[in-house]
Amino acid sequence: PMILMFARVNRERRGQQRPYVPTAVFLAGYLTVWTVFSALATLVQGALHQAALLSPMMVSTSPVLGGALLFAAGAFQFTPLKSTCLDHCRSPLLVIMSEWREGAQGAFVMGLRHGSYCAGCCWILMALLFVAGVMNLLWVAAITVFVLVEKAAPQGVWVGRTAGLALIAAGALMISR
Repeated sequence: PMILMFARVNRERRGQQRPYVPTAVFLAGYLTVWTVFSALATLVQGALHQAALLSPMMVSTSPVLGGALLFAAGAFQFTPLKSTCLDHCRSPLLVIMSEWREGAQGAFVMGLRHGSYCAGCCWILMALLFVAGVMNLLWVAAITVFVLVEKAAPQGVWVGRTAGLALIAAGALMISR
């Protein structure tokens, strides 16, 4: 939604013969954040593999690691950081109105900032891929649907908190085994 909103604002600016920036510049900033996140996740994956905490199928071999990730993801659902990031992601028009920056550098910085909020919102949920398997497409789809519902549904906050409680319980159960 934020990328579409940015594009819409710039189309209107261009139509009014005002300075505008191609959406690709904003998108480049956004993708830079996710590229850095992906590189860091790859490094963590390599370290977990090296420590024999991931199977060849990239599933956690440690109930403690898996449980800790589940517990941490559940607890994160209740943090102010999660709330701040989610509020930002849910309100593209508010972001445009309050954080607009002119020029290509401004658009790139806006993309970096928005990408940071998006990554901040769901980084720990992405880490749950280490619990069920990085290549488990069902798990990837479930996390994707959850992120979409949490971000876009009117009751998304409560969905997130309910999931947070379930993740905490699942983590505690996994660790206790």
